[in-house]
Amino acid sequence: MDRWMNKLKDSGITYAYLVLYIALSSGQIFFNKWVLSSKEINFPYPVALTLLHMIFSSVLCFILTKVFKIIKLEGGMTSEIYTTSVIPIGAMFAMTLWLGNSAYLYISVAFAQMLKAVMPVAVFILGAAAGLEVLSCRMFLIMTVISFGVIVASYGEVSVNWVGVVYQMGGVVGEALRLIFMEIFVKRKGIRLNPISVMYYVSPCSALCLFIPWLFLEKPKMDSAGPWNFPPLTLFLNCLCTFGLNLSVFLVISRTSALTIRVAGVVRDWVVVLFSALIFSDTKLTFINLIGYGIAIAGVVAYNNHKLKREASGINSTNAESEDTSEHVSLQLVPPKEDR
Repeated sequence: MDRWMNKLKDSGITYAYLVLYIALSSGQIFFNKWVLSSKEINFPYPVALTLLHMIFSSVLCFILTKVFKIIKLEGGMTSEIYTTSVIPIGAMFAMTLWLGNSAYLYISVAFAQMLKAVMPVAVFILGAAAGLEVLSCRMFLIMTVISFGVIVASYGEVSVNWVGVVYQMGGVVGEALRLIFMEIFVKRKGIRLNPISVMYYVSPCSALCLFIPWLFLEKPKMDSAGPWNFPPLTLFLNCLCTFGLNLSVFLVISRTSALTIRVAGVVRDWVVVLFSALIFSDTKLTFINLIGYGIAIAGVVAYNNHKLKREASGINSTNAESEDTSEHVSLQLVPPKEDR
């Protein structure tokens, strides 16, 4: 009975973490749109907003890992790894957040989310160029399905602002490059960090990368608009929500698998698309939108499934090689019998 109750309790905690992740992930997208929108908070400075997020995450990660030591900071970081891996990841992360948030000034949340569905295509193309992906008929078919779905969804959009589309696609390319750098970081450098450790190292670098464009692109606009009079409580809660999202990713990964977090991401995407039509007046979904997005999501699911199977087979082959090596070593350790 106690064992059954403990299992039920563990399942309940896991589902609670998943719901928390989906809620915070969706809520953060809505919150950013609400803060940036001229019809709501009217803080039309995406670089400044993202810079605040990175500074807040840097300070909070330092407090959690170094001051209170609630979360253990994983080691293995060297100056060479930081220079060759963390800085490129931080720069691409800054680019992704900057361009992605800028897109909300021009296009609806739902349409931005539909365009994000093309992410696996960008990751695959850049991964193939970097030698991390292998071209195959199966992958070509999956990429074709995703691209077709995004094209159909875009065709069904009532009003397309191409500036917003360019910003969003730039954000997609930035995120694809970040994922490629992360894969190189893990596979070639052999470093595995939890999300909080990643944020601890990456956030300061991203903040520095964002500070430069903010200084030249947005600060003059903020100065010309008059005295800085922005709602500090709203911006603080927005930053706190961003950090809470990163923490929820850490909690979900610690209790589930990569498949679970990817499935939760697909659920999140649909939640964002459907609820944004109810929350924001600039979001008008059409039947063609939904059909196209459904096709794209089907392709994304197939892509995730293919990636996970390949990762699993890679782990199995690595284990098999380790066993063969161990057996070989053990055989070599036994001296051969002399002929008598």
